[in-house]
Amino acid sequence: MYRFLLSRQWVLVTLVAVLLIPVMIQLGFWQLHRHQDRVARNDLVARNLRAEPVPVEQLAREGRGVPREDTWRRVTATGSYEPAEEVVVRQRLGADDKQGYFVLTPLRLADGAAVLVNRGWVPAGADLTSFPEVPPPPAGEVTVTGRLRPDETTDSGIRDKAGLPDRQVMLINSRHQAADGLPGPVLGGFVELTATEPRPAGKQPEPVGEPDHSSIGVHIAYAVQWWIFAAAVPLGWWILVRRERRDRAAAAAKAAQTAQSAQPTQPEEADGPAAAGTATTAEGAEKPAADDERAPSLAPAEQMAAD
Repeated sequence: MYRFLLSRQWVLVTLVAVLLIPVMIQLGFWQLHRHQDRVARNDLVARNLRAEPVPVEQLAREGRGVPREDTWRRVTATGSYEPAEEVVVRQRLGADDKQGYFVLTPLRLADGAAVLVNRGWVPAGADLTSFPEVPPPPAGEVTVTGRLRPDETTDSGIRDKAGLPDRQVMLINSRHQAADGLPGPVLGGFVELTATEPRPAGKQPEPVGEPDHSSIGVHIAYAVQWWIFAAAVPLGWWILVRRERRDRAAAAAKAAQTAQSAQPTQPEEADGPAAAGTATTAEGAEKPAADDERAPSLAPAEQMAAD
């Protein structure tokens, strides 16, 4: 009844179905883990943004990356900006999703170390090969407050291009800045500026917005979809098997009917009065033959009586 399952075609279909089920289940768990990571990140960001700011020197060190648990932590730094060492970071979006630059200015601390400060966003000009118009940083000693961020790398998807115009970079990276000639020790990571004391006069770069820590994405929905697909595979396989069996049975019945219609019709023996009539007719046909046989023997006797 189901011998067709041993055919090459159905063996391949069954193997594909068997392989798809664990793959789809694993993809569902992968999406579930991404959802869990997103929730954990949101909790970390919210917790660090609510925390009281601490001096940046407590969390950042020269030549050391920012630990994950300290990312987005509010920090303070007191020192003087060095506008001569200022650079801009290309291909960054502002609040209205327009292309522009981040303004990256070193802040020299009291102990001689420098920390990179992302002062905000400025729009791109018509000439992308020249340094854009950037509001100058406040002069003298200031105390900045901001969010501690780890160094950017190409792992984030940003491609580090070579041959850029002077004082333009693609990544915010303390090691790159130190290697490019920034004097003195440079603390790892950078500070995303949110406030300055005393408040600077005049126009300043547009502050970078707070990170989104409320959205959880659609990973859990994708996980449920993969698991539904995994459950649908055996159901779909069984539906196909039943349909194949039904189609084969219908084809076999049609072939049998066609073969029966193609056989020649055999004559049937007659019964009843018609048969009897036939027998009578046969006997009637035989009687004249018998009379014909007696005719020669009677002829001589009749001849003698006549004589």
